[in-house]
Amino acid sequence: MSKAVSGFSKLSKSEKIDWLSATFFNNSDKIKKVLQQYWNSNEVLQNLHDDFIENTISNFYMPFAIAPNFVINGKVYAIPMVIEESSVVAAASLVAKFWSTRGGFKANVISTTKIGQVHFMYKGDKQDLQNYFSLKKKELFIATADITKNMRKRGGGILDIELRDKTGNLANYYQLHVTFETADSMGANFINSCLEAVANEFKKDTLTGSVQDIQIVMSILSNYVPECLVRAEVSCKVEDLYAENSKILTEKFVQAIQISNAEPHRAVTHNKGIMNGVDAVVLATGNDFRAVEAGAHAYASKTGTYKSLTNATIENGIFKFWIEIPLALGTVGGLTKLHPLSKLSLELLGNPSAKELMEIIAVAGLAQNFAALRALTTTGIQKGHMKMHLTNIIKQLGASKEEKVFLIDYFEHKTVTHNAVVEAYQKLVKDK
Repeated sequence: MSKAVSGFSKLSKSEKIDWLSATFFNNSDKIKKVLQQYWNSNEVLQNLHDDFIENTISNFYMPFAIAPNFVINGKVYAIPMVIEESSVVAAASLVAKFWSTRGGFKANVISTTKIGQVHFMYKGDKQDLQNYFSLKKKELFIATADITKNMRKRGGGILDIELRDKTGNLANYYQLHVTFETADSMGANFINSCLEAVANEFKKDTLTGSVQDIQIVMSILSNYVPECLVRAEVSCKVEDLYAENSKILTEKFVQAIQISNAEPHRAVTHNKGIMNGVDAVVLATGNDFRAVEAGAHAYASKTGTYKSLTNATIENGIFKFWIEIPLALGTVGGLTKLHPLSKLSLELLGNPSAKELMEIIAVAGLAQNFAALRALTTTGIQKGHMKMHLTNIIKQLGASKEEKVFLIDYFEHKTVTHNAVVEAYQKLVKDK
């Protein structure tokens, strides 16, 4: 039986589910029930969610949590986090409390420049192309004036346009490399609109001028934003870092980062832990976590070898731990004011500017990495992680409320593994 369908997007949500159930599942009533139980009873809110993307059939809920007690640049925050992984929010909360009594986190935005490029092919004389660009550059700015008008009022706009010769990487390949300031907007649509206007103007006179064979391939922003950079750090005396064996454990902490800088296999997992904190806040505030992920991992590879996004030193008895990470974020536009929980998240954070949000999110990533490295170099990562995972295992087993209480108490001082929990549950049921 063919599973192809025509006109799917024109079907109602219920009709989409009917087709899906009949085509891919045996128990259509069960499938409908699963999908419909996540519909919002508030019709206005449900319609809002339905309009975010095409072909919606339900909502996929993720936990929305708060990590309190973050002190950043002397200001106290409760940071919203959207994530499904157990222990992330708990770890962030513990680290926030820990550093709140040691001076808190310091953060500052290094730069906020974003990048877009017009990619084109040209087989002619390079000097002719350079001369043409020099003559056209002013007109390229004029061509975008209407698009950039409101952004310029907010202190943003196009910073510069460069002609870059990339023929060493690919035959006949050149680009117009355009830098932007987008104020409190992430700016993707703004940047892409500007680039298309630049491309159209750049090729406009090529039929009559000395440069006649420019072929525009594409015009698109880059999610690699090494000049949209933020730094966050913590520091304290070595003896204040651990209750016992401070010197030895602090050295192990630093060595763990050095290993991540020497070994890409470790660095990937190391940075994944950082992104647990980063992505959770990016999601909560309605920003694009996929763009942030891509940019962060590209930045981790800027030397040609994939390395840690964090670093640490011990100098004169002082431990310092910091992160530098590119974050292209917005606090206006997109979902930031459209999704009710994203709007609430920004209000919770005091309606920060894009720069302030960069600082907050960098701190969340640094805190997550601190928690992971502290656990890895002391008790090991699984002890705390599996304690948090215990409740998920208990739920999978279908344990009652009383059984859950018993099992949590039973594993208070025991190693948690999936098999151990299953065996304890089965024995509990058998004994009953």
